[in-house]
Amino acid sequence: MSRFRPDMGTVVTLDEPPWGAIRSGGVRPEEAAKSIETFALRLIQGQLHKRHDPILLFLALTNLRMTSMNSGPAPGCNRCRDIAALDFSFSMAFQPIYDFAAADVWGWEALVRGVNGEGAFSVLSKVTDENRYAFDQQCRIRAIELAHSLGMPGRLSINFLPNAVYEPKACIRATVEAAARVGFPLERLQFEITEVEEVRADGHLRRIVDEYRAMGMGTAVDDFGAGYAGLNLLIRLQPDVLKLDMDLIRNIDKDRVRRIIVAHMVSLARELPCTLIAEGVETLEEARCLLDLGITLHQGYLYARPAFEAIPRPDPAVLAELLGAFPDVIGLRALTSAGLGTDIGK
Repeated sequence: MSRFRPDMGTVVTLDEPPWGAIRSGGVRPEEAAKSIETFALRLIQGQLHKRHDPILLFLALTNLRMTSMNSGPAPGCNRCRDIAALDFSFSMAFQPIYDFAAADVWGWEALVRGVNGEGAFSVLSKVTDENRYAFDQQCRIRAIELAHSLGMPGRLSINFLPNAVYEPKACIRATVEAAARVGFPLERLQFEITEVEEVRADGHLRRIVDEYRAMGMGTAVDDFGAGYAGLNLLIRLQPDVLKLDMDLIRNIDKDRVRRIIVAHMVSLARELPCTLIAEGVETLEEARCLLDLGITLHQGYLYARPAFEAIPRPDPAVLAELLGAFPDVIGLRALTSAGLGTDIGK
């Protein structure tokens, strides 16, 4: 008799309905999926004790679904069976995102590096179509494990490659397992869409965003305003966060056109709502201009460079000067009904 312990306390017998029929091939895959969803609802409503971790429930249901269908993973998801070994190694650096409204670090972005701190290109140049999925999965796992080992207190923002995600629910499994293993809360994870390729018209990327959001994780569009990361992508995805491309930020204090565009982005973000982050901030003048425009989440060399396998804090002298010049900024988001948007995990 085949058994699986989804919550380390409840035993599910896979030979009983609906699992017996599913395992024997007596139902179609879509009917099997519906049966699993119904079973999950029963567990949530009555059979699971409140102390049970929802991450374990998700892992259980994923395992049950993969076990119950004789055909294995969904079409196009054969690479989700396991994570292939890479023929190169890498690590991570972290860069802080500072929140002037809270006068604290909002989160850290994980940035790929070589094992000795070499630049991202030394690693990304080795990524191919054949190892793209394995690399994407390993990046997530490495970032989560390293962030945990360093005691990261806030959000962790991880870049991901949409074309490496074949089926959202199956491909997120290794990420969820890594988070559960080290005890990193899913609501503190944010995934940044970074691939500068045209969005597929079939809604694939939107399904990824919806699946991650349903599990409590945040999503962001990186480099918004550059390449394919424009208004069309915003309409299709409706992400939690927009990270304004550094070309919009560069010399914004001296460029009227840039100021007008970013000012309208602030209004748009407030209406949607979504959170705006200004990335690539390099000068005090740029920072002051952004604060004048109402953008309180900043990332860039002005505050801290990415630190290899470490959690850097923003330069206290820079923060003191800016906070002293804008004393009314602190608490702005709370006073304006979430201000620039939704705060993930808060």
